[in-house]
Amino acid sequence: MSEAILEPDLPIIDPHHHLWDWRSRLPYLPAEMTHPFEAILRQTPRYLLDELLADTGSGHNVVGTVYVQCGAFYRADGPEAMQPVGETEFVNGVAAMAASGIYGPTRACAGIVGHTDLGLGDAVAEVLDAHIAAGGGRFRGIRHMMAHDDDTAVLGPLAHAAPNLCASPQVRSALKHFAQRQLSLDIWVVEPQLPEAVELARAFPDVQMVIDHVGTPVGLGRYSGKRDERFAGWKASMARLAELPNVHMKLGGLGMPFPGFEGMGPDVRPSSEALAEAWEPYIESCIELFGANRCMFESNFPVDRWGADYPTLWNAFKRITAGASSEEKADLFAGTAARFYRLEGLA
Repeated sequence: MSEAILEPDLPIIDPHHHLWDWRSRLPYLPAEMTHPFEAILRQTPRYLLDELLADTGSGHNVVGTVYVQCGAFYRADGPEAMQPVGETEFVNGVAAMAASGIYGPTRACAGIVGHTDLGLGDAVAEVLDAHIAAGGGRFRGIRHMMAHDDDTAVLGPLAHAAPNLCASPQVRSALKHFAQRQLSLDIWVVEPQLPEAVELARAFPDVQMVIDHVGTPVGLGRYSGKRDERFAGWKASMARLAELPNVHMKLGGLGMPFPGFEGMGPDVRPSSEALAEAWEPYIESCIELFGANRCMFESNFPVDRWGADYPTLWNAFKRITAGASSEEKADLFAGTAARFYRLEGLA
């Protein structure tokens, strides 16, 4: 049975979701599931504007969203470095559809975070300018997924990033081109990599950065059963990141399989009370360290559908912040995202 929506009038900007059509890729997945993440792709092979609006319109007051890259709809031809610009072109079209008002009040994809290979170094400048031109005034930054672990069982099909990307000279050359274009960097790493993220953020104080998914605690592969004992190390890394004023934090991503929470998965639908109890130590620690004005709740949909449906996920966030002030809630659910991604008029 669906839960009643908590605080249904509270404005929300969802600053992290994806759109995709995986039908052409599904045949290449193994017939037998070898990693929980593969269930996400089979569970939701198509997630486009209709599916997004069904979620954002399921009861919470989602006034706008930010799209974050996932490798969808790249150009099929042209220079390889420019192919990710196709994703921005696609999403800008979706954003224009939503901005028409025909599909309801939610301004989907009001901000766009795309991808470029930061390994291009200085050559990234041309790609960034192409993204900006394709984004119709909505392009806000880049995410180059840097999550890596030597144990491929930790990340499964997402275990494709090279190690030590945060320290790569090419990546650091590329980031020199961000500040002058007012572009931000979304960083997705897993918990053991957080010290690398600290050094990267410290090296570029003029680049606004946000850590995705509370730094992704890990509980699979060689970390199975060790998530709780690694909490102190995770929190110490969060404290070091919080010392850097250019770093913000996304509160979410805990509905993915990587943290290894028990009682969660596509065949189990925990209540918002159960989710809040499991996630509260991570989310409360981040708010305590960064402050509400540098934290933003995210859905990470449809990926986090693995652990919860959309209305239940936001109910869990609202339960965790039940004791927060109205000003703190305004920041956590919309204000911080609006400032970070420069979404004028949405909050």
